Amino acid sequence: MPMTEKELRKRDAKRDLGAELLESVTQMKSGRASRIHKVEVPPVVSARIKSGLSQSDFAKLLGVSVRTLQDWEQGRRQPSGAAKTLIAIAERRPDVLKEITA
Repeated sequence: MPMTEKELRKRDAKRDLGAELLESVTQMKSGRASRIHKVEVPPVVSARIKSGLSQSDFAKLLGVSVRTLQDWEQGRRQPSGAAKTLIAIAERRPDVLKEITA
């Protein structure tokens, strides 16, 4: 059940935001925060990063516009079956893409 406004104010009055921020920074510096909070990226982003290609070059390789690639990366659209297959290959075997683009 959500807390009421009064309950939220009472809880927040007891918080030490400075200490909470310091603890967060300490966790990030120690690497513990990365084990707590994981950021998941779409496979297309992972594939492009692993390939070492820019958005423009990766889009050209896949035969799509940069705008289409950006839509895929930002989750506004999903790649087609053929594009998904190429992205899966790029993610698992970025060396193959590097070989093709060389």
